[in-house]
Amino acid sequence: MIPITVEAESVDTNGALAIVHAASDELLQRYGGDGDNKHLNVDELRPPLGLFIVARHGRHLVGGVGLRSIADPALHFAEVKRLWVRPDLRREGIGLALMKEIESRAKALGYVTLFLETGPAQPEALALYQLNGWMGIENYPPGAFSHPIAHRFKKDL
Repeated sequence: MIPITVEAESVDTNGALAIVHAASDELLQRYGGDGDNKHLNVDELRPPLGLFIVARHGRHLVGGVGLRSIADPALHFAEVKRLWVRPDLRREGIGLALMKEIESRAKALGYVTLFLETGPAQPEALALYQLNGWMGIENYPPGAFSHPIAHRFKKDL
């Protein structure tokens, strides 16, 4: 595993935006169409209800992940969005480090349950979530968008 730093960063920074765009581009390459870009407003990844985490090796971007509030705010549900790790550095523990950090920070923000989805063309993501305590579910909370072909997961914090 390469040494990394994992820090919250405004989604407006060049680094965070580069990761959001890289993740979106990869989804486009894997699935075609417009992915879920029309269902993600980067403003939702801003405090106080959201956040974005960036991983770096030295000064180099190696990955990132976002969090946004979903459903009724009284339920304290959030959704993990745009987990992305640089392709040449996958299987080095970066995705796991990002997920652990986002889970910890979500709990500190008062969220009690996290949700995420991934598609069938992302077997490495499916494996990561299944091996790290995420439970497969049928449906997202009412009012939260979910792709019809997605694999949906939740994790209680």
